[in-house]
Amino acid sequence: MSLQVMDARSDASGGYKVDVSRGSRIGRVSSEWFSRPDDERFLSLSDLQASVRARAERSRTRVVESAAIRVEASRDNAERLELLLPESDAPVAPTHWSFGQLSSLVGAPASYLRQLPEPLAAINLQYGLTTHRAEQVKTLETEDGRTELRAVTGPDYGRIYDHELVSAVMKIAGDGVGDTRWKIPGVLDWRTGIYNPNAAVSRESTTLYASDRDVFLFLVDDLNPIEAGRLPDGSPDLFFRGFYCWNSEVGAKTLGLASFYLRLCPARHRRSYVRYRTMSRRGLKTRQSRHESGHSRAAYSALRNASSVSSGL
Repeated sequence: MSLQVMDARSDASGGYKVDVSRGSRIGRVSSEWFSRPDDERFLSLSDLQASVRARAERSRTRVVESAAIRVEASRDNAERLELLLPESDAPVAPTHWSFGQLSSLVGAPASYLRQLPEPLAAINLQYGLTTHRAEQVKTLETEDGRTELRAVTGPDYGRIYDHELVSAVMKIAGDGVGDTRWKIPGVLDWRTGIYNPNAAVSRESTTLYASDRDVFLFLVDDLNPIEAGRLPDGSPDLFFRGFYCWNSEVGAKTLGLASFYLRLCPARHRRSYVRYRTMSRRGLKTRQSRHESGHSRAAYSALRNASSVSSGL
């Protein structure tokens, strides 16, 4: 297949024609877009980085004996569980995620415990912690008005903080809004089939996400499309490069990166999915090395460096 990196042949609005019937559909990015509430959406990498870094700065980790953890219903609210950790005067509140991790540690089904009244759930979880073989666990606690227990992992868990991934991406993507070639995607006008890479970023269209348990970033190089042939009307058949990456500092998932070619990302229109150019990983790497002038290789290198530096934490 012949590929040519080119300046897009734009229409008057600055976009270019795409054929949505070509390529294959993969729903990972659109599923993120559908499921994220407004408070998990960010308009720039700097905003995202500031948020997750501030969270990390309010956090602490320590290793404790599981048998020394005390569980009780809140004195102020009988509907809320609190945990007392060794050498700590103030209780911590488990998040939904860390409650599941703690339940799994003692072999108790978290879904069942969540259905019980809080005092009864506390008794069951305390029994499990007391009678289960004592183990060392690493906790991640974050101060945010109250102290939350965000994660309970093994003592040797090598945590990569979410802000470390975001900082690595910023090395090659800047703020993610067009100050480098890597940016938040544009949008497609379904009436005309014109993809506009210069569309303004909004909370509805952004592809930068962070929750209390993960981050997900999706960026593209849609200002430098690649021609891979011609459409039936004679216009160029264009697609562009993109990558998404993810991480969880609480153990919900491992650090990951995927790269691809895609034709469009119409997230804020009726049909929300991404069209990818179907290629093998080997073929994708070969074409990137021939046509990207090192930009995607820099992304891989930056993220690998972040992983290698952080794996010893």
